[in-house]
Amino acid sequence: MTLAATFLAVSAFAAQADGIDPGDWPAVIDEARGQTVYFNAWGGSENVSAYIEWAAEELERRFDVELKHVKLDDTANAVATVVAEKAAGRDEGGAVDLVWINGENFAAMKRRDLLFSPGWAEDLPNWRYVDHENKPSILTDFTIPVEGLASPWGMAQLVFFYDTARIDPSTLPQDAEGLLAWAEANPGRFSYPQPPDFIGSSFLKQVLLEKVEDPSVLQKPVKDAQFDEVVEPLFDYLDALHQVAWRSARVFPQNYPDMKQLLADGELDIIFAFNPAEASNAIANSELPDTVRSFTFPDGTLANTHFVAIPYNASAKAGALVAANFFLSPEAQARKQDPDLWGDPTVLSMDKLDEDMRARFDAIDLGVATLPPEELGPALGEPHPSWMERIEEEWKRRYTAGN
Repeated sequence: MTLAATFLAVSAFAAQADGIDPGDWPAVIDEARGQTVYFNAWGGSENVSAYIEWAAEELERRFDVELKHVKLDDTANAVATVVAEKAAGRDEGGAVDLVWINGENFAAMKRRDLLFSPGWAEDLPNWRYVDHENKPSILTDFTIPVEGLASPWGMAQLVFFYDTARIDPSTLPQDAEGLLAWAEANPGRFSYPQPPDFIGSSFLKQVLLEKVEDPSVLQKPVKDAQFDEVVEPLFDYLDALHQVAWRSARVFPQNYPDMKQLLADGELDIIFAFNPAEASNAIANSELPDTVRSFTFPDGTLANTHFVAIPYNASAKAGALVAANFFLSPEAQARKQDPDLWGDPTVLSMDKLDEDMRARFDAIDLGVATLPPEELGPALGEPHPSWMERIEEEWKRRYTAGN
């Protein structure tokens, strides 16, 4: 038996042993009817919450599945719930049925064997539309093999924003080194959120990926013996940047919304986000002027995939499978990519869709400030999660007042 065949056989056995087989979809649909799925997902965005509310209405209407949005401020809280349940021996009837996840949280759940059986995501009927061939982060999340333990939900890529009323597009930086040179020529006009804020840490990753001598070392867990040498170029860069940063890096923006407001107020000239549609959304909501536009670096920017996962002890596994499959449908993915509703890039391949399905995406107005997918540039993979844990600690030691 080949390795691939062995994996499929093991995953199918594990699913059946758990009382449900994702490969038998009619049976999944039947079992899901009447179930309530507690979906633990970030609750800090009105448009995301509105999208989940729409999905809940569709799931109840079509499949008699009730989706309840458990709003989180940190996904780690959902992970902690499952960890506590396992420690208490609660291997069935768990409080979390579905969780929005990636990165360190996915790695933690996989490491602790807290996830529903391998391969279920690739057994979903709508998996056939997923662009796993050209989007490697769908199969490998922050260097951790996904192995069908989570279903892709959306894409993210670091994109920069600027106001054309204040900046000549021909002067825009083309890489991290160019951004430093731009900041030195325009002191006080650039900054980043203080780590461990997600967006701030993402900026550090971008710089690290560009400055590290051997990027492949970041794909493996960090080792004490190599840490200082590998990250030295990053902190040399930050030392230079802080000298010309906003407020001389004595303080930092709290998060992306804070940066957005500073751009609107004219205090910053270049900001960044992890959603290519953020600027268009902000313009549509009158949070930024309609002269704001986007740019990326030609050699690539940090990118990743976010997923939904099912804990091993979920109470409503069948309902969670139905929800995950619906999230992958062309209808749901197209609605999510609409910047008027969310603006989250799809995980689907347009080449795998029929003409009517592609028409849904072609009809989307991405927004005046949103780069089309072909102009986003290469997607740079995330480092192993252990690197950012150490880098954030080192950042705090070097730059936090009193240290």
